[in-house]
Amino acid sequence: MIHIQNNPMEKGWVAIYTTNKLYQAELLRKVLGDNGIGSFILNKQDSSYKFGNIEVCVRRENVLKAKMLVKEFEN
Repeated sequence: MIHIQNNPMEKGWVAIYTTNKLYQAELLRKVLGDNGIGSFILNKQDSSYKFGNIEVCVRRENVLKAKMLVKEFEN
């Protein structure tokens, strides 16, 4: 039997930040966690050539607070 994983975006998760640098995504994920917001990183980069995007995702109910933190993070 083949088990197909559900897309987390269908379960109330929203991408709030996109980058091509994994360390930036990891730093933002730490900032979010320090502020009580759970998140995960969705790495869509090609593993050989490192092109593509990395997204930081949060639950839909945390989007507004998370986007305010993203603004602070980017400055």
